[in-house]
Amino acid sequence: ENLMRIKILVRLKGQILEPQGKVIEQSLNSLGFTEFSNIRQGKLIELDLPDNISKEEKVQKIDSACKKLLVNNIIEEYEVLG
Repeated sequence: ENLMRIKILVRLKGQILEPQGKVIEQSLNSLGFTEFSNIRQGKLIELDLPDNISKEEKVQKIDSACKKLLVNNIIEEYEVLG
C-alpha cells in the first residue's frame, strides 16, 4: 500500500494576539535582526494517508480530523501544504 505524506500547518488566526511571535521578534531584534517583523509561530502536523483514496475523500478526512481534534477552530486556522 502506497502512502502520501500530508502536511498541515496550524497557526493562530490573524486577529489573535500571538505573544510567542512577539518574543521571537524581540529576541531576533536584540540579536541584530531588526528587519524581521510581524512574526507568527505555528505548528506543523505530518501524517500519512493511503494514496488510493480519492482527492475528495482525502480532503474530507483531513478537514474532519482538523475540526474534531487537530485545530481549535475558535482561535486557529489551518492550511494543507503541497
